[in-house]
Amino acid sequence: MNSEWVKVRDAVDLPGLRLVLSQGVPNPWSEAAKGVFEVKKVPFVRVIQTVMGKNAALQEWTGQTSAPVAVYEKERPRTTWSETLLLAERLAPEPALLPSNPEERALAFGLLHEIAGQLGFGWCRRMHFTNAALADSQSPLQAVGDYVGGRYGYDWADQALVRKRIDELLAMFAARLHRQRQLGSSYFLGDRLTAVDIYWATFAVLLQPLPPDLCPMHELSRAFYTLRNEELRPDPILFEHRDRIYRDHLTLPIALT
Repeated sequence: MNSEWVKVRDAVDLPGLRLVLSQGVPNPWSEAAKGVFEVKKVPFVRVIQTVMGKNAALQEWTGQTSAPVAVYEKERPRTTWSETLLLAERLAPEPALLPSNPEERALAFGLLHEIAGQLGFGWCRRMHFTNAALADSQSPLQAVGDYVGGRYGYDWADQALVRKRIDELLAMFAARLHRQRQLGSSYFLGDRLTAVDIYWATFAVLLQPLPPDLCPMHELSRAFYTLRNEELRPDPILFEHRDRIYRDHLTLPIALT
Protein backbone atom coordinates (compact mmCIF):
# COMPACT_ATOMS: atom_id res chain seq x y z
CA MET A 1 0.00 0.00 0.00
CA ASN A 2 1.18 3.51 -0.79
CA SER A 3 3.09 5.08 2.11
CA GLU A 4 3.35 8.47 0.42
CA TRP A 5 1.02 11.33 1.32
CA VAL A 6 -1.16 13.29 -1.10
CA LYS A 7 -2.92 16.60 -0.71
CA VAL A 8 -6.69 16.73 -0.38
CA ARG A 9 -7.31 18.32 -3.78
CA ASP A 10 -5.21 15.62 -5.45
CA ALA A 11 -7.11 12.86 -3.63
CA VAL A 12 -10.68 13.87 -4.48
CA ASP A 13 -10.81 12.20 -7.89
CA LEU A 14 -8.63 9.21 -7.12
CA PRO A 15 -10.23 5.75 -7.22
CA GLY A 16 -10.47 3.33 -4.32
CA LEU A 17 -10.06 4.17 -0.66
CA ARG A 18 -8.63 7.48 0.50
CA LEU A 19 -7.89 7.81 4.18
CA VAL A 20 -7.48 11.30 5.60
CA LEU A 21 -4.98 11.13 8.46
CA SER A 22 -3.28 13.62 10.76
CA GLN A 23 0.22 14.18 9.44
CA GLY A 24 3.11 14.56 11.86
CA VAL A 25 1.44 13.41 15.10
CA PRO A 26 0.12 9.98 16.17
CA ASN A 27 -3.51 11.08 16.43
CA PRO A 28 -4.99 7.90 17.96
CA TRP A 29 -8.24 8.14 15.99
CA SER A 30 -6.20 8.33 12.77
CA GLU A 31 -3.79 5.58 13.81
CA ALA A 32 -6.64 3.25 14.79
CA ALA A 33 -8.41 3.70 11.45
CA LYS A 34 -5.14 3.16 9.60
CA GLY A 35 -4.42 0.07 11.68
CA VAL A 36 -7.79 -1.48 10.89
CA PHE A 37 -7.30 -1.15 7.13
CA GLU A 38 -3.69 -2.33 7.33
CA VAL A 39 -4.66 -5.48 9.25
CA LYS A 40 -7.30 -6.18 6.62
CA LYS A 41 -4.79 -5.45 3.83
CA VAL A 42 -7.14 -2.96 2.18
CA PRO A 43 -5.02 -0.60 0.05
CA PHE A 44 -5.53 3.10 0.64
CA VAL A 45 -4.06 6.47 -0.20
CA ARG A 46 -2.90 8.59 2.74
CA VAL A 47 -4.39 12.07 2.54
CA ILE A 48 -3.00 14.97 4.55
CA GLN A 49 -4.94 16.59 7.36
CA THR A 50 -2.79 19.43 8.67
CA VAL A 51 -2.77 19.54 12.46
CA MET A 52 -3.73 23.03 13.72
CA GLY A 53 -4.29 24.10 10.10
CA LYS A 54 -7.40 25.52 8.43
CA ASN A 55 -7.90 22.45 6.18
CA ALA A 56 -10.26 24.40 3.92
CA ALA A 57 -10.04 21.85 1.09
CA LEU A 58 -10.90 19.06 3.51
CA GLN A 59 -13.92 21.04 4.70
CA GLU A 60 -15.06 21.46 1.11
CA TRP A 61 -14.66 17.75 0.35
CA THR A 62 -15.93 16.10 3.54
CA GLY A 63 -17.92 18.80 5.36
CA GLN A 64 -15.51 18.99 8.30
CA THR A 65 -11.81 19.52 9.07
CA SER A 66 -10.85 16.67 11.40
CA ALA A 67 -9.15 13.32 10.81
CA PRO A 68 -9.63 10.50 10.18
CA VAL A 69 -12.00 10.42 7.24
CA ALA A 70 -12.48 7.39 5.00
CA VAL A 71 -13.73 7.99 1.46
CA TYR A 72 -14.32 4.96 -0.74
CA GLU A 73 -14.87 5.51 -4.47
CA LYS A 74 -17.79 7.95 -4.89
CA GLU A 75 -19.46 7.04 -1.61
CA ARG A 76 -20.09 9.62 1.10
CA PRO A 77 -17.24 10.34 3.54
CA ARG A 78 -17.12 8.29 6.74
CA THR A 79 -16.10 10.58 9.59
CA THR A 80 -16.79 8.56 12.75
CA TRP A 81 -14.86 5.61 14.18
CA SER A 82 -17.88 3.32 13.94
CA GLU A 83 -18.67 4.16 10.31
CA THR A 84 -15.03 3.71 9.35
CA LEU A 85 -14.83 0.36 11.09
CA LEU A 86 -18.02 -0.89 9.45
CA LEU A 87 -16.72 0.20 6.05
CA ALA A 88 -13.54 -1.78 6.66
CA GLU A 89 -15.58 -4.86 7.65
CA ARG A 90 -17.58 -4.54 4.44
CA LEU A 91 -14.57 -4.09 2.15
CA ALA A 92 -12.65 -6.98 3.70
CA PRO A 93 -14.83 -9.34 5.75
CA GLU A 94 -11.73 -11.35 6.71
CA PRO A 95 -10.00 -11.11 9.01
CA ALA A 96 -13.13 -10.04 10.90
CA LEU A 97 -12.39 -7.41 13.55
CA LEU A 98 -15.87 -7.52 15.06
CA PRO A 99 -17.37 -10.67 16.61
CA SER A 100 -20.21 -12.35 14.75
CA ASN A 101 -22.02 -13.29 17.95
CA PRO A 102 -24.52 -10.46 18.67
CA GLU A 103 -23.78 -10.28 22.40
CA GLU A 104 -20.01 -10.24 21.88
CA ARG A 105 -20.43 -7.71 19.06
CA ALA A 106 -22.41 -5.43 21.39
CA LEU A 107 -19.66 -5.76 23.99
CA ALA A 108 -17.05 -4.89 21.36
CA PHE A 109 -18.91 -1.74 20.36
CA GLY A 110 -19.32 -0.80 24.02
CA LEU A 111 -15.60 -1.14 24.68
CA LEU A 112 -14.78 0.77 21.50
CA HIS A 113 -17.04 3.63 22.55
CA GLU A 114 -15.35 3.74 25.95
CA ILE A 115 -12.01 4.07 24.16
CA ALA A 116 -12.85 6.39 21.25
CA GLY A 117 -16.33 7.86 21.79
CA GLN A 118 -17.60 10.95 23.57
CA LEU A 119 -16.67 10.83 27.27
CA GLY A 120 -14.53 7.81 26.47
CA PHE A 121 -10.85 7.50 27.33
CA GLY A 122 -9.51 9.43 24.33
CA TRP A 123 -12.00 12.26 24.72
CA CYS A 124 -11.32 12.60 28.46
CA ARG A 125 -7.56 12.26 28.23
CA ARG A 126 -7.50 14.99 25.57
CA MET A 127 -9.29 17.32 27.99
CA HIS A 128 -7.03 16.16 30.81
CA PHE A 129 -3.76 17.10 29.13
CA THR A 130 -5.31 20.30 27.80
CA ASN A 131 -5.97 21.26 31.40
CA ALA A 132 -2.35 20.54 32.31
CA ALA A 133 -1.08 22.63 29.41
CA LEU A 134 -3.32 25.61 30.17
CA ALA A 135 -2.63 25.50 33.91
CA ASP A 136 1.03 26.44 33.38
CA SER A 137 1.24 29.95 31.93
CA GLN A 138 4.96 29.47 31.22
CA SER A 139 4.57 26.20 29.37
CA PRO A 140 5.45 26.06 25.65
CA LEU A 141 2.44 23.73 25.38
CA GLN A 142 -0.02 26.56 26.06
CA ALA A 143 -0.56 27.30 22.35
CA VAL A 144 -1.38 23.64 21.73
CA GLY A 145 -3.69 23.64 24.73
CA ASP A 146 -5.48 26.74 23.47
CA TYR A 147 -6.00 25.12 20.08
CA VAL A 148 -7.23 21.77 21.41
CA GLY A 149 -9.42 23.41 24.02
CA GLY A 150 -11.03 25.76 21.53
CA ARG A 151 -11.56 23.06 18.94
CA TYR A 152 -13.14 20.47 21.22
CA GLY A 153 -15.09 22.63 23.66
CA TYR A 154 -12.75 22.52 26.64
CA ASP A 155 -14.45 23.51 29.91
CA TRP A 156 -12.63 23.86 33.21
CA ALA A 157 -15.82 22.81 35.05
CA ASP A 158 -15.63 19.37 33.41
CA GLN A 159 -12.28 18.42 34.94
CA ALA A 160 -13.56 16.48 37.95
CA LEU A 161 -15.70 14.32 35.66
CA VAL A 162 -12.86 13.91 33.17
CA ARG A 163 -10.42 12.72 35.82
CA LYS A 164 -12.97 10.33 37.35
CA ARG A 165 -13.75 8.83 33.94
CA ILE A 166 -10.06 8.29 33.11
CA ASP A 167 -9.48 6.47 36.41
CA GLU A 168 -12.57 4.30 35.96
CA LEU A 169 -11.85 3.42 32.35
CA LEU A 170 -8.18 2.55 32.86
CA ALA A 171 -9.18 0.32 35.79
CA MET A 172 -11.87 -1.37 33.69
CA PHE A 173 -9.60 -1.96 30.68
CA ALA A 174 -6.85 -3.39 32.91
CA ALA A 175 -9.27 -5.63 34.82
CA ARG A 176 -10.61 -7.04 31.57
CA LEU A 177 -7.11 -7.81 30.28
CA HIS A 178 -6.23 -9.54 33.55
CA ARG A 179 -9.40 -11.67 33.34
CA GLN A 180 -8.60 -12.55 29.75
CA ARG A 181 -5.06 -13.50 30.71
CA GLN A 182 -6.43 -15.86 33.36
CA LEU A 183 -8.49 -17.48 30.60
CA GLY A 184 -5.37 -17.93 28.48
CA SER A 185 -6.07 -15.06 26.06
CA SER A 186 -3.93 -12.01 25.28
CA TYR A 187 -6.81 -10.13 23.64
CA PHE A 188 -9.67 -7.99 24.93
CA LEU A 189 -12.33 -10.32 23.52
CA GLY A 190 -12.20 -14.05 22.89
CA ASP A 191 -8.95 -15.56 21.65
CA ARG A 192 -8.30 -13.48 18.53
CA LEU A 193 -7.53 -9.93 17.47
CA THR A 194 -10.48 -7.53 17.31
CA ALA A 195 -10.84 -3.82 16.66
CA VAL A 196 -10.83 -3.29 20.44
CA ASP A 197 -7.21 -4.43 20.61
CA ILE A 198 -6.21 -2.13 17.76
CA TYR A 199 -8.00 0.84 19.25
CA TRP A 200 -6.49 0.39 22.70
CA ALA A 201 -2.99 -0.07 21.25
CA THR A 202 -3.24 3.19 19.32
CA PHE A 203 -5.00 5.17 22.07
CA ALA A 204 -2.38 4.24 24.69
CA VAL A 205 -0.25 6.93 23.01
CA LEU A 206 -2.25 9.42 25.10
CA LEU A 207 -0.51 8.07 28.18
CA GLN A 208 2.91 7.15 26.85
CA PRO A 209 3.99 7.36 23.19
CA LEU A 210 6.14 4.60 21.79
CA PRO A 211 9.88 5.46 21.80
CA PRO A 212 11.27 7.78 19.10
CA ASP A 213 12.73 4.98 16.98
CA LEU A 214 9.26 3.42 16.68
CA CYS A 215 7.20 6.61 16.69
CA PRO A 216 9.21 9.62 15.50
CA MET A 217 7.36 12.83 16.36
CA HIS A 218 8.00 16.44 17.27
CA GLU A 219 9.21 16.70 20.86
CA LEU A 220 6.53 19.29 21.67
CA SER A 221 3.85 16.81 20.60
CA ARG A 222 5.53 14.04 22.58
CA ALA A 223 5.54 16.22 25.69
CA PHE A 224 1.87 17.12 25.17
CA TYR A 225 0.82 13.48 24.89
CA THR A 226 2.96 12.07 27.71
CA LEU A 227 1.34 11.52 31.09
CA ARG A 228 2.78 13.99 33.60
CA ASN A 229 0.34 13.58 36.48
CA GLU A 230 1.87 11.03 38.84
CA GLU A 231 -1.51 10.46 40.51
CA LEU A 232 -2.51 8.47 37.43
CA ARG A 233 -0.75 5.12 37.56
CA PRO A 234 -1.88 2.96 34.65
CA ASP A 235 -1.58 -0.78 35.18
CA PRO A 236 1.51 -2.08 33.26
CA ILE A 237 -0.69 -4.66 31.52
CA LEU A 238 -2.14 -1.82 29.41
CA PHE A 239 1.28 -1.04 27.94
CA GLU A 240 2.21 -4.71 27.65
CA HIS A 241 -0.92 -5.20 25.54
CA ARG A 242 -0.10 -2.17 23.38
CA ASP A 243 3.44 -3.37 22.73
CA ARG A 244 2.29 -6.89 21.82
CA ILE A 245 -0.42 -5.69 19.42
CA TYR A 246 2.02 -3.37 17.64
CA ARG A 247 4.68 -6.08 17.50
CA ASP A 248 2.39 -8.83 16.25
CA HIS A 249 -0.24 -7.03 14.17
CA LEU A 250 0.51 -3.39 13.33
CA THR A 251 3.14 -1.53 11.32
CA LEU A 252 6.30 -0.19 12.94
CA PRO A 253 7.83 2.29 12.86
CA ILE A 254 4.75 4.49 12.70
CA ALA A 255 4.93 6.59 9.51
CA LEU A 256 3.76 10.09 10.39
CA THR A 257 5.48 12.07 7.63
